[in-house]
Amino acid sequence: MPMSNGALDARGAALEEAFFQRENERLRERLRAERERAETREALARDTGLQDDSLLERLVELGIHLETLEALVLVPLVEVAWADGQMDERERDAVLRAAEARGMTSGTPGHALLESWTQERPAPALMESWRAYIAALCKDLSADHRWHLEEQILGNARAVARAAGGFLGLAKVSKAEEAVLAQLEAAFRER
Repeated sequence: MPMSNGALDARGAALEEAFFQRENERLRERLRAERERAETREALARDTGLQDDSLLERLVELGIHLETLEALVLVPLVEVAWADGQMDERERDAVLRAAEARGMTSGTPGHALLESWTQERPAPALMESWRAYIAALCKDLSADHRWHLEEQILGNARAVARAAGGFLGLAKVSKAEEAVLAQLEAAFRER
């Protein structure tokens, strides 16, 4: 028996209502996500003093927010540890010890993010963002403060590079690690 126009109209209206309800849910979710991203960018700008919107956006895209910002300082150590394509257990331990020395304890969002970087090599975009972050930060630092920051970061990065040792204690720092260390040094000169 064919449906009456009234029943067909009612079914059509119900389908239309369901469609628009799903569409409204998607729009609300997108607006919520955009609002969260904007709030995260504003908080990072406020707490770091960074004014570069594209850098702030890149940091947000990489999952960096106030709770994980402290992990960003350790990106060079992670990069050195992954320089030869794999992270040795001693290098991983050196990275995590450096985090603990900075007060980043296990169970915090920053520590969890750092641990994920020690288990799976981060995308190159992370190092690019770190370089941009350091360049922006160094613009506002005195030469003395910049030198101290560079010494601290490079000192920790060198410790990670030496952590895996070498064959019979020779060549403790690999060519790949030396190349990353040179890139890290160069990042402090970019402005």
